[in-house]
Amino acid sequence: MPRPEPIDEEFKFEQGLIVSSTDLKGIITYANRKFCEIADYSREELIGKNHNIVRHPDMPKAAFKELWETIQSGKEWTGVVKNLRKDGKYYWVYSHIVPIEKEGEIVGYTAARRPASQTEINEVIPLYRELLEKETN
Repeated sequence: MPRPEPIDEEFKFEQGLIVSSTDLKGIITYANRKFCEIADYSREELIGKNHNIVRHPDMPKAAFKELWETIQSGKEWTGVVKNLRKDGKYYWVYSHIVPIEKEGEIVGYTAARRPASQTEINEVIPLYRELLEKETN
């Protein structure tokens, strides 16, 4: 499935909790109804795909590098993320990701996301722009 072309139009959602789980490589193993609704994908389109299916190109690679290093070390990660819907619109979430452990081994990750506040979004935009500029230079 080709990635959608981003359009500069925000999809705002006011409430609800987006929940998904992945395996160790970021392949989606669970997607709740709210995730499907907000991302504009069916559950069948999400399960088995890499979670980066919703990664917006405005998100710097450095942000995801730090995220992955944190959760792979067994720690929880929280932060604001700009995601990409199937229709090309974007949406902002405040994400909390935790490792899933079985018998002392990390076997996957679960993320719970809520709408990011305008204050949270305004705080990360300059940082993400700076990181993206460093990546392209």
